[in-house]
Amino acid sequence: MVDKITEFQGEYRFLSNFWQESFSLAGMIFPTAEHAYQALKSNKGSDWQTILRCGTPGQAKRAGRRVTMRDDWNEVKLEIMKDIVRSKFYSNQPLRKRLLATGDAILEEGNKWNDRYWGVCRGVGKNHLGNILMEVREELRDE
Repeated sequence: MVDKITEFQGEYRFLSNFWQESFSLAGMIFPTAEHAYQALKSNKGSDWQTILRCGTPGQAKRAGRRVTMRDDWNEVKLEIMKDIVRSKFYSNQPLRKRLLATGDAILEEGNKWNDRYWGVCRGVGKNHLGNILMEVREELRDE
C-alpha cells in the first residue's frame, strides 16, 4: 500500500475528473465528472447541452470556458465538486471499491498545468480535488 498518490495517472487515472465513466447528477447523465463540473458552472440549459455534446472531457473543459458563469460560482464550486465526486463513486460499485482500495493514502492531484487550486503543481497547491476524494473515501468507509 502506498502512502501518497501524487498524480491521477496510470492505475490511479480513475481518480481524475477526465475518467470516462458516466453517472447521474441533478437529473442528468454526465459522461465524465469534468462534463458535470463544466456544465454546472452555468444555470443555462443551452450551456449544459453544449457541454453534454462534447465528445471528450478535454473538449468539455474548453467549452466550459465559454459558458455564462453563474453569479455564485466562486461560493458554490467546492460544494458542487463534492456532489460530483460523491455521485461518481456512490453510483459505481467498481469505482467505489477502487477508491476504498487506496486505503489511507494521501490523494494529491499533481499536475504540470499549473492548477494549484484543485491540485498541486511543483509542490504548491491547495489540492481541493484530492481533499474531496479523501473526504468521500472516508464517507464510503463509514457506510
